[in-house]
Amino acid sequence: MASMREIKNRINSVNDTRKITSAMYLIASTKMRKAKEGLDNTRPYFDALRREIRRIFSAKDDIENAYFYPHRGSHDLPGTYGYLVITADKGLAGAYNQSVIKEAMKLMSKHDDNKLFVVGEYGRHYFQAHNIEMEKSFLYTAQNPTLARAGEIAAELLDMYDKGELTKIFIIYTDLVNSMSSSVASSRLLPLSRGEFIEGEDEDGDGIIDMPSTDFEFYPNMVRALDSIIPSYLTGFIYSALVDSFCSEQNERMMAMDSANKNAEKLLEELSILYNHVRQNAITQEITEVSSGAKAKRKKLELQKKKKKNYSVSDNQHKENAI
Repeated sequence: MASMREIKNRINSVNDTRKITSAMYLIASTKMRKAKEGLDNTRPYFDALRREIRRIFSAKDDIENAYFYPHRGSHDLPGTYGYLVITADKGLAGAYNQSVIKEAMKLMSKHDDNKLFVVGEYGRHYFQAHNIEMEKSFLYTAQNPTLARAGEIAAELLDMYDKGELTKIFIIYTDLVNSMSSSVASSRLLPLSRGEFIEGEDEDGDGIIDMPSTDFEFYPNMVRALDSIIPSYLTGFIYSALVDSFCSEQNERMMAMDSANKNAEKLLEELSILYNHVRQNAITQEITEVSSGAKAKRKKLELQKKKKKNYSVSDNQHKENAI
């Protein structure tokens, strides 16, 4: 059994660790709240872009554009597929990073000709360690998603798509379902499906899709209008995915730190009980030793008194014999 000093040191160590995990929980909570506020502030603009794309396809649904699947024909396009994988810069976030990488490897196994694009130190180190070639690793941190960085990623991917170096582009990230759970999501960035915009969305929540009824004139034409909208739309999608992933990471870290705090409290309770047992045993042992010592001392005194008495009797007998 460990000594009282060892248990006390262990309790102090657990307390110090709990202070760190509690601070990390609060930091993750603050970061997630700020990221959500940034996304909420920019979302109306990108929602408006989506409505404009719907407006174009509601006016003419058979329009052809390089950023959309053909109006008629197969969607199984040959060529090189690009995969944008969003991970974190560090661990301590449960299965956040492993789930994203697992989904990315699963998707890439379905196609032979792939190019990998990575955001986040964790994913970069993983693919390097497993000798998986990366086409582009965006070196800025994943801890501070901004619209400008999302624009840089979108511009890079669009440039390769326009040159024909990529025929399909996918994004793999983590979607924050609610405050208690998150799940890995994979979406096709390009080419887009016109069905997503023609069908529209129930924006009012009344079950009726509001389609624009006013006729608009597009200058110089609808194709050029789409060409100018798509880069901003993709930037918004990537920014949303970056923020969503960042919020999911912080949420996973909050849950991990909360679990660590609960485990620390449980461990401290067990250590406190063990410390009290050892302390009680030590006190009992001390009492036993003192009691045994006192008893032994009493016996010693009794023996000394008995010997002294015997000596006195013996001296008297010697005196009587001498007389």
